[in-house]
Amino acid sequence: MMITLPHFLSQPYEYASVLHNRHDICNLHDNSTSTESCGREDTRRLADTSQLWILMAIAQLLFGVGSVPIQPFGISYIDDFAGRENSPLYIAIVFAVSVFGPSVGYLLGSAMLQIYVDVDRSGLGAEQELKNNDPRWVGAWWMGFLITTGFLVLTSIPYFFFPREMNSEVNRTLSETDSNDDLKNKDISLLDFLKLFPRMFVRLLLSPFLLLLILAQCCFSSVIAGLSTFLSKFLERQYGASIVRTSQLVGAVNLPAVAVGMLIGGVIMKRMGLSLKSIPRFSVIMLTISTLICVPLFFMGCDTQRVSEVNDQLGQYRPLSKCNISCSCPESAFHPVCGSDGVEYISPCHAGCTNFTKDPNNTFRVQLYTNCRCISGGQSHARPDPCENNCPHFLLPVILMISLASLIACLTHNPLYMMVLRCVSFEEKSFAIGIQFLLMRLLAWLPAPALFGLAFDMSCIWWRTVCGKQFSCGYYDNNLMRHRYLGLQVGYKIMGITLLIILGWKAKLTQEYDLEKKSEIQV
Repeated sequence: MMITLPHFLSQPYEYASVLHNRHDICNLHDNSTSTESCGREDTRRLADTSQLWILMAIAQLLFGVGSVPIQPFGISYIDDFAGRENSPLYIAIVFAVSVFGPSVGYLLGSAMLQIYVDVDRSGLGAEQELKNNDPRWVGAWWMGFLITTGFLVLTSIPYFFFPREMNSEVNRTLSETDSNDDLKNKDISLLDFLKLFPRMFVRLLLSPFLLLLILAQCCFSSVIAGLSTFLSKFLERQYGASIVRTSQLVGAVNLPAVAVGMLIGGVIMKRMGLSLKSIPRFSVIMLTISTLICVPLFFMGCDTQRVSEVNDQLGQYRPLSKCNISCSCPESAFHPVCGSDGVEYISPCHAGCTNFTKDPNNTFRVQLYTNCRCISGGQSHARPDPCENNCPHFLLPVILMISLASLIACLTHNPLYMMVLRCVSFEEKSFAIGIQFLLMRLLAWLPAPALFGLAFDMSCIWWRTVCGKQFSCGYYDNNLMRHRYLGLQVGYKIMGITLLIILGWKAKLTQEYDLEKKSEIQV
C-alpha cells in the first residue's frame, strides 16, 4: 500500500499538448526563450521526484522484512522436515512458484499500463488524445500494487495456522541433531544467541568452500538483477516495442522459462543425486552453454535512428539548427515526431511546425503537424509519433534466445542452492542461508541494478533537462547500450564460471560427498 502513496500525494500528471496550449509547436511571435526560469509544472515535477522516492524506499524495506519468513527461513524449514530425497524437488518448486509471481506481475502490469495514470482524477480524457505508445503516456502503475496487496493478504492467512513443529518425513540421526554443541539447545535465549553470533558468522564466512559458492551465486544473481530491472527497457529501446508489449513478453516467455529451468534442476537433483564433485562440473557446462547462446545477441540490433540536433547516421553530433531559433521551444520539450524527410525531431517545435490538423476520426488527437520550417522537401509535415524502428523483426528471436539461455542457466539453481544446505551442519543451516542472502543482497541485488543503470546512462546521447538539470535520457546510442548491457551479463557469468571451476578443483581435495547422506564437510 505504501508504494502507491506517491501517486495519491503528488499532483496530477501534466503533459505538453498543442490542444491545451501552443507550447508544443513553433510560436514565432512569442518573445520568451527556452532558457527562461522554470515554470510551475517543472518546479513541481522536480520537487515530487526528490521527495516522494523516500516513501518507495521505505516500502521496499518493509517488503524485504516481510519476505524473510519465506526466504531464507522457509527454505531451511522445508529442508528440515522434508524427506532427504524430496527436499531438492520441494525447494525447486518453491523457487519456481516464486518466479511465477513476477511473471503474473508483469502480465498484470502490462494490462494496467494500458490505463492512463490519472484515470481516478481525470477520467478517460487523456486516453482519447494519447496512445499507450506515445512517449508522453504514463500508465496506471499503481493499480497493480493495489490488486496484488489484496491477494497478498488472502494468501498470508494460512501462515497463521502453521504448527510450531512439523512431523519430519524421516527421523534425524543423533549425529545430525547434535552436530553443534553451541546450538543444539532449542531453548537458547536471545542474549546467548547474540553472544554466539560473531563466532558463528566468522566461522562460516571464513569457510573457503562456502564463500566461493556464495560468491559464484552472487555473480549469477547479478545477471538476474540486470534482467529483471532493465530487460523491458532494453527491448523497448532496441526494437521499438511498447512497454506494454515488452512486459507481456517478459511475463509470458522469459520468466516461465526461468521457472521451468528451476523445476527441471530440482528433478535432476532428485533423480541423479549429484555429488559435491559433480555439481560444479554440471553447473560449469550448463552456464557455459548459456553464455554462448548470448553471443549472437551482440549483433542483433540496429543503429539509433536519425534525430535532428542529436545525431546523424554516423553517430556524430550535428550543429544546432537555426530554423527553430525563433520558435521559443521550451527547454523541457520532449514529444518526438517523425518528419516527412524521414528524420525524427525532439518535438513539433524543434521541427519548426507552426500549425496542425486534427484527426477527422478523433478530434482529440493530432493527425499531422504542418508548415514545418526545419523539414526539407515539398511536403514539410510531421507525424505525431517517433519514426519507426528498423529492427522490430529481431524482437521475438531475441526474447526467445534470452529465455533459452535463462532456462539452461537456471538448471544449476537448485544444485548450487542444495550445496549451501549440505556443506554446513544441520544446526547452522538457517544461519548459513541468512549469510547467503545477506551477501547476495549486498554484493548482487544492491550494486548490480545500479551498475546496469550506469551502463544505460553512459550510453545516453541526449538528456532531457528540467530547470537546467538532467531529468531523464531521451535518446541512447543503441549499439553502445546493447554491447554494455549484454557485456555486463556475460562478464558476470564468466566470473561465476571461474569461481565454480575453482570450487570444483577444491572439491577434488575433499572426500566424495553424497548429498543423499547429508554428511558434514570439513573445509
